[in-house]
Amino acid sequence: MKSYNIAVIPGDGTGPEVVREGLKVLNVAAAKYNLKLNFVNYDFGGERYLKTGETLPDSAIEELRKHDSIFLGAIGHPDVKPGVLETGILLKARFALDQYINLRPVKLYPNVETPLKDKGPEHIDFVVIRENTGGIYTGVGGTMQKGTPLEVATQVMLYSRPMVERCMRYAYEFTRKRNRRKLLTLVHKCNVLTYTGDLWVRVHKEMGDKDYPDIKQDYNHVDACTMWFVKSPEFYDVIVTENLFGDIITDLAAMIQGGLGIAAGGNINPEGVSMFEPMGGSAPKYTGKNVINPLAAISAAGMMLETIGEPAAGNAVERAVHDSLASGKIKSLAAGKMGMGTTEVGDFVATFVK
Repeated sequence: MKSYNIAVIPGDGTGPEVVREGLKVLNVAAAKYNLKLNFVNYDFGGERYLKTGETLPDSAIEELRKHDSIFLGAIGHPDVKPGVLETGILLKARFALDQYINLRPVKLYPNVETPLKDKGPEHIDFVVIRENTGGIYTGVGGTMQKGTPLEVATQVMLYSRPMVERCMRYAYEFTRKRNRRKLLTLVHKCNVLTYTGDLWVRVHKEMGDKDYPDIKQDYNHVDACTMWFVKSPEFYDVIVTENLFGDIITDLAAMIQGGLGIAAGGNINPEGVSMFEPMGGSAPKYTGKNVINPLAAISAAGMMLETIGEPAAGNAVERAVHDSLASGKIKSLAAGKMGMGTTEVGDFVATFVK
């Protein structure tokens, strides 16, 4: 029996509720596929910060390194200034653990509404691979004469060739493994960002021509990409992009797949410890009401299983989410409108894993 140590950070608001359902489904999958999952809980989030002033101490980073993966609920507390927890926990973990890939499957499930007219599950099924530790998020820059009429602020989009190459290689390998249309689309803004954009474009072409002749290459400016997401999402297979643009287009992608309630993602270090989470945030107004949709957290749990090396178990969770929605018994993805409670949805999905 294979054994895995999973750090669990339930976080804030409805985070603990969706994590509970994710763990429920994980335990069923583990039993079916003869796995042992050892969960260790950590209380990082708004409540701990308000009590202690701590976000994610350095000692915790060292503890997290000892785990096989991290399962996160949500970070965000109404009594904590925006940015404190996001920077102190999410970004700190992402950078300290070198989770340089953000992996965002974008899939429209059966019986899930999309705002796109005449589009169905056969049209919306692609993956966005976002570089996750570079770009403008590195915080390189500063201010001068702050608070005066002459104030100046700068923030630099910073990329080295090794940073671009490791993201691009992951994207090419993922496209080959996905084995659908074998199309890798680079999204950037090279007509304006002539230095960083040029670097991404050259690496995309050089690596593809040399090492991945079986993968078709394409390029979109990021503004055009947002247009094509809405007009022709079926065009895409795998997208690779830099940090800021990836952050923006994946929110648009979440809406065309039915909303943040079904959007799951992974912050991945292919050689180290990765972190998986639902994209929907902490939704504090729904805390404790048993109405929040846990499907994104359950999907994130499935992604985690696949990434740690258990693709059969991960695929079983993915199929269970698909089949539970295909049944038509989950009436909506919106909180309070699902036709069943949070715990009932978790129970329902678990029956399909079995």
